[in-house]
Amino acid sequence: MSTLEHPETPFLALDPHRVDTNVRRLRRHLDRLGVTLRPHVKTAKSLEVAALVDGGARGPITVSTLAEAEAFAGAGYRDILYAVGIAPQKLGRVRALRERGVDLVVLLDSVEQASAAGAAGVPALIEVDCDGHRGGVPADDPALVDIARALEHRGGEVRGVLTHAGESYFADGDEQLRAAAQHERAVAVEAAQALRAAGLATPVVSVGSTPTAHFATDLTGVSEVRAGNFVFFDLVMAGIGVCTHADLALSVVVTVIGHRPDKGWIMTDGGWMATSRDRGTGRQRVDQAYGLVCDLDGTPYDDLLMADASQEHGMLALRPGSTAKLPDLPVGARVRILPIHACATAAQHDRYHVLDPGSRGLTAEWSRVRGW
Repeated sequence: MSTLEHPETPFLALDPHRVDTNVRRLRRHLDRLGVTLRPHVKTAKSLEVAALVDGGARGPITVSTLAEAEAFAGAGYRDILYAVGIAPQKLGRVRALRERGVDLVVLLDSVEQASAAGAAGVPALIEVDCDGHRGGVPADDPALVDIARALEHRGGEVRGVLTHAGESYFADGDEQLRAAAQHERAVAVEAAQALRAAGLATPVVSVGSTPTAHFATDLTGVSEVRAGNFVFFDLVMAGIGVCTHADLALSVVVTVIGHRPDKGWIMTDGGWMATSRDRGTGRQRVDQAYGLVCDLDGTPYDDLLMADASQEHGMLALRPGSTAKLPDLPVGARVRILPIHACATAAQHDRYHVLDPGSRGLTAEWSRVRGW
């Protein structure tokens, strides 16, 4: 059996047992609230990981690229939501998938997009802005009804509304997370009610982000929840209290290639091309720089961070102010870096090396979908 000592570094190591535990946790929570999970495959971009999430049932999914939609459709998935505002030029690919029997639904938030989707005969959800984080129409904006009518007038179908509580990623603690989840639900339901009052059928009320999915306490009026990061989790999620470091299923294995005693650095062959440049914990109470450093068994070293990075070099150093001792890691030693943002880190690689849980053994390689 291959082990973590064998593949050339840097590479992604994935613990499927932790994925399974993370999936079961969220499914139990949403089952208690009586809503459907529509997992977002953008984080893992992997058919094998998706099978861990849905047990091979090929149930409803969310995608962030049409390349994902095409790959998952090819594997038998038929209920797909493309949850990025539709560019009219992409509607040809959408129609091609629908003609293959895939119920592919798009997202939009303007009359222009609605007219194009309607003319193409494509169903859509209308994006509703619940926190100013990204796109969408305010729930009380008259444009919401105008968009829906434009879609139906041109021959399309209004499936419903969608919100994404992106600002929840910057929450701090349980109270703020619960408030974000409740606000997300309230805005989505308000928007759906506005469309129904205008005589527009609105069967789908879709909400979702990994933080709000876990901290929702009431999802009355919601039909489905989307989440993606939860399959792996990361240091951002741990920093806001959604998970612990022990829940993180993904790490990057790197090799020590040198030392800079004058700077207090241990140099590795894993720079930001291996971990990404995401610094999402920089605004949290505990800044984890580019990632936490663990030994090959996954045990964190005391206060050792991937403190800095260039394209292909990682600089490991002690957390500022730490009284810990820099570990003795000779050239050739391997360590694992826990990611700041799992979606961004995974996107730097084309495959996962799958761990035999509880050991350093590797049992498989799972490919990732690339491109747009």
